[in-house]
Amino acid sequence: MNLTVHGIGRLLTMSGAPLRAAAVVIRNGRVAWTGPESDLPRDAPPARLDVAGACVVPGFVDAHTHLLYAGVRREEFAARLAGRAYDGGGIATTVTATAAATDAELLDLASGRAALALSHGTTTMEVKSGYGLTVESELRLLRLADELRTRTPIGLEVTYLGAHVVPPGRDRGEYVDEVVATLPAAVVAGARWCDVFCDEGVFTVEEARRILTAAREAGLGLRLHAEEIAPTGAAGLAAELGCASADHLEHVSTEDARAMAAAGVVGVLLPTVTFSLRSGAWTHAGVLRAAGVELALATDCNPGTSWCESMPYAVQLACLAMGLSVDEAFRAATLGAAHSLRRADIGHLAVGARGDLAVLNAEHEADVVAHLGGAAVTSTVVGGEVRWMS
Repeated sequence: MNLTVHGIGRLLTMSGAPLRAAAVVIRNGRVAWTGPESDLPRDAPPARLDVAGACVVPGFVDAHTHLLYAGVRREEFAARLAGRAYDGGGIATTVTATAAATDAELLDLASGRAALALSHGTTTMEVKSGYGLTVESELRLLRLADELRTRTPIGLEVTYLGAHVVPPGRDRGEYVDEVVATLPAAVVAGARWCDVFCDEGVFTVEEARRILTAAREAGLGLRLHAEEIAPTGAAGLAAELGCASADHLEHVSTEDARAMAAAGVVGVLLPTVTFSLRSGAWTHAGVLRAAGVELALATDCNPGTSWCESMPYAVQLACLAMGLSVDEAFRAATLGAAHSLRRADIGHLAVGARGDLAVLNAEHEADVVAHLGGAAVTSTVVGGEVRWMS
């Protein structure tokens, strides 16, 4: 909980200009001081991490994941690569495998994914339910997400995504009623957020409005899967309701992007999804940026469309494919993502912030973007404790 990080060649605090030849002092899990190492306070904690000239950044904040699941979808992936139509179940395949797994198995799987994310510098992660699609199974996933907090040092933000898809054979109106009725129990089970997959062929704008309005009344924060598949006006709904985030946004309109900016809705970009699906949808980042929307990055870690636990990889794709600058991408992966979770204590290294940081395997953050396939992080510190080191 008390740590002095020194020997920093370049320090990004996200609360001011980068510092050189710097140090960070963490006391009781919080940043107590940053500045030139030559000015290091004499009473700095004796527990020290010498990073030998490396670049240090705030711990990455992964603002959109589906971490709790079992099974694989390799047939679906192989069919997509071969250009073949595939109707093997999609999300339903994962729902079946997840239902068949024991609680212990699901926790072991999720813990392994969290450990891998930690090794890539992630210190906070949003985790959704959504692979249950019944009242009992969705609440089970929320309870497991809450229990996962004891299995990983990563800080978790838990989201209820009962409205992921309409389960096969269910009446959609009855299912929406069920999702709404489950909201108070979701809060009790540990959820802080509610999300809806609002898109073509999934939930309509009207259905999403009903669910999210009820979620807000139940005390949950609002997030929205928006316009990944087609233009639907979901981004405009996110602005109307004042959602904390709208995620995906591949088909966002300029008008709705401007409405998001005016309402303070953070746009969460998921470049690993575009890459995995080979959809070629890269230009929406520019639309959002031009409209003044604050940007965040996330992995969307899931078995079907983005099997990825690496935030540095999301940063690389954001720069090389979406056209973000290095500065924009690192801000989106830290401070922007923190803002999408309405967290003022993470995503930066100003005094008072949580002592979460990643030591890059580079002297400059741009080198992480340029070095494809390299190990981007050498150490991850969470709350002033070194929780992973290569």
